[in-house]
Amino acid sequence: MTRRLMLLDTASLYFRAYFGVPDSVKAPDGTPVNAVRGLLDFIARLVQDHRPDDLVACWDDDWRPQWRVDLIPSYKAHRVAEETPVGPDEEEIPDTLAPQVPIIEAVLAALGIARVGAAGYEADDVIGTLAARAKGPVDIVTGDRDLYQLVDDARGVRVLFPRKGVGDPDLVDEKLILEKYGVRADRYADFAALRGDASDGLPGVKGIGEKTAAQLITEYGDLAGVRAAAADPKSKLTPAKRRGIVEAAAYLDVAPKVVRVADDVPLPDFDPALTGVPADPELLEALVARWGLGGAVGRLLTTLRH
Repeated sequence: MTRRLMLLDTASLYFRAYFGVPDSVKAPDGTPVNAVRGLLDFIARLVQDHRPDDLVACWDDDWRPQWRVDLIPSYKAHRVAEETPVGPDEEEIPDTLAPQVPIIEAVLAALGIARVGAAGYEADDVIGTLAARAKGPVDIVTGDRDLYQLVDDARGVRVLFPRKGVGDPDLVDEKLILEKYGVRADRYADFAALRGDASDGLPGVKGIGEKTAAQLITEYGDLAGVRAAAADPKSKLTPAKRRGIVEAAAYLDVAPKVVRVADDVPLPDFDPALTGVPADPELLEALVARWGLGGAVGRLLTTLRH
């Protein structure tokens, strides 16, 4: 029997929960738990609506991998709160969200929901690797359009892109990407490298925005084709576009590796199956009592059991 796999871009979802659930949602000791409770409710709704057999909370063990920074130093640089001499730099994160992240980790572990990360890689890369390994359909839940590059109708890989909450996400398939961006899903990474992305500190090519990037990728096939056209004096490129692409050579040499999601990350062994039976009932009970999570945990367990 083919199993449906759901992959959560967990940080994307707990940030969304943090900003979407009022910070008046607190534990008995007054600690805000809006991100924790919101994330648990998100998972319950996603499981209820899409009925995955397996689910993995994919984790940023390194939100800004050094190998990406070595290639493009500006990569996510504006989001660094503090540089650390060893290990990942600290990410700028709201003061009342940071203490909730370890609670999320503990609750997921007690519930028995697989949480998977890899040293030196982002959650995106974990998602890319698990999607590549999957034998059946895959739902990737993320608010990050970079993961559109993984969409593959033939393999049943799609993105659930939340709008306000997760109850009515955009179901992103190859048709939607082509309609919205004018490029095929398997060319999305090339398109994104050419266009750039200020939110990730990727400069792109000067003078080339979203529409032009899509036109160039469509006309010349891929990024290599666009660069070959820029080097060919007989091509139809305007002088301004040609100059921009040629002058961005150093960036374009490395951008595809930075933008492309890794699909060969070494991952630990884990069990992704959803059972509705907590892995550690005593710990879960203690966490529920300490952080006031009875309603959210109860709703999630009820959903998992049905």
